[in-house]
Amino acid sequence: MELRAYIREQRWTTVAGYGLFVALMVAGYYYNITFVQLGLIDLGTRLVGLSETAVSMWMAALALVTLAVAIATGMTMDRRGWSTDLRTKLRLLLGVVCLQFALTLVAPMVRTALAFGAWIILASIGLGIGFPVSFSLAIDLIPVPDRGYVAAAITAIAYFLANAIPLSWSVDVFSQLMVAAMAPGLLVLGILSFASFDRLDAILDALGAQHETYGTGRFCHGDPVRTWSLAFAVPVVLMFGVFFIDSLGFLRIIDTPSLLLSSWQSPEFSTRLFIAVAHVVGAVIAGVIYSNYSLSRIFLWTFALFALTHVMYTSDLRFAELFPSIAGDETSPLNPALYAVAVSFYTTLNFALWPDLSTSETIGTHSAIGIGVAGWLATFSSTALALYFQAADLTLLSHLNVVQALSLLLLFGLAVGLYARRMVELAREKRGTSA
Repeated sequence: MELRAYIREQRWTTVAGYGLFVALMVAGYYYNITFVQLGLIDLGTRLVGLSETAVSMWMAALALVTLAVAIATGMTMDRRGWSTDLRTKLRLLLGVVCLQFALTLVAPMVRTALAFGAWIILASIGLGIGFPVSFSLAIDLIPVPDRGYVAAAITAIAYFLANAIPLSWSVDVFSQLMVAAMAPGLLVLGILSFASFDRLDAILDALGAQHETYGTGRFCHGDPVRTWSLAFAVPVVLMFGVFFIDSLGFLRIIDTPSLLLSSWQSPEFSTRLFIAVAHVVGAVIAGVIYSNYSLSRIFLWTFALFALTHVMYTSDLRFAELFPSIAGDETSPLNPALYAVAVSFYTTLNFALWPDLSTSETIGTHSAIGIGVAGWLATFSSTALALYFQAADLTLLSHLNVVQALSLLLLFGLAVGLYARRMVELAREKRGTSA
């Protein structure tokens, strides 16, 4: 009976860990892809009355301040031992969610450029603290072999909700939804952070000790991946490229009503559901590939999918330009569906990669640099370039031609890099055999 009770207790602890991590990451990512990336543009341009150029400058400031705060937070976590202290991380997250709750509540009331700037700086602080803290929970809650599948679940749930639920892309709508969703989350985090009773303490103690088993990531067995090494720098650069391409293409697509209204903002629920399902399918495939194959394999798949996506978009636009009577006004949902699969691939990789490139001593710093540089810096630098293209009156086809060229260049560069690495390995093996 005691053994059976122990097994049951362990099972509940495991379920609690998985559930907590998935819930936190889904909520955080959904907040970022809706309220932050879409809602703030609407707030700055429609309610505050700023130009798109001014809003892009403030969004760039958001990215840079977030990156600086994230790196400072991650390094502090590693040096002070907070990366392996579950209770401390939960309390930091509680503080972040409290700040974001207040900012989200007052966002629709912002009307001046000064207030908008102050809002951006405060939001940057919350985001910068939240990234390394939330990603570091993986070493407490998720076993290394399961991280690809858990990342796939997070991606599938977040994108399914974002696409299947019809929402107006306005700060007012996002604010109401997020405030309603954050309220119970605040209560749960408050209980986990400060409440103390036997059952809860036992679960948190068990979860808090798991970093001793799960702390060494998949790519750190043997020699740990150092922060200032090619083994870490190359994935950061590749992920920067993925985020940059995605944002540069998507920002122009959502600014084109004929493309947007037939895909992500379609009035037809069947179209949005089709894209939502495509996100889920892409996440599941990416999770399986990540868990069973090399890191280079999923990077190749991701770049290939983005290259194919933009080749299809530009091919359709060229065909419509040459044969307008044949092409008609209808647009195929296959392009946004393929785009959704590609996005799910790199998002799944993004959730699983940084903990797997880290140990319990480096998880804070690595996740801060990875998400800050490859995520936020790439996203908002591409935003600035997209707005420059718009100011220069670049046509839709010309804009997407640039995106297509970049995606093909990165795919070709990655293939050449992998080929060169393999040739070097074979040369070393031959040299060793000869010796």
